[in-house]
Amino acid sequence: MGIELVHIGFGNILAMNRTIAIASPNSAPTKRTIHEGRTNGKLIDMTSGRRTKAVIFTDSGHIVLAALAPETIASRLQTIRGSQPGKETGDGAEEP
Repeated sequence: MGIELVHIGFGNILAMNRTIAIASPNSAPTKRTIHEGRTNGKLIDMTSGRRTKAVIFTDSGHIVLAALAPETIASRLQTIRGSQPGKETGDGAEEP
């Protein structure tokens, strides 16, 4: 599996194979996690000053803030996965 790079807005690109979860920033636990990430130096703000619409958690413990909605990022990832040659179909078989 190669590196899946996804454009998350304003010229920012994220390696999705290092991503654990994408969440909305509205819940109290997510807001608390963002604050902890800021104090620990693990927060990466990729919003370019715009409103945060998605919070991305990585396997390295970093927290990435994005100005695109989680649904938009997920659909971009699906588009990339759908356009790769030799991708798996989900039933274990590879497409020709």
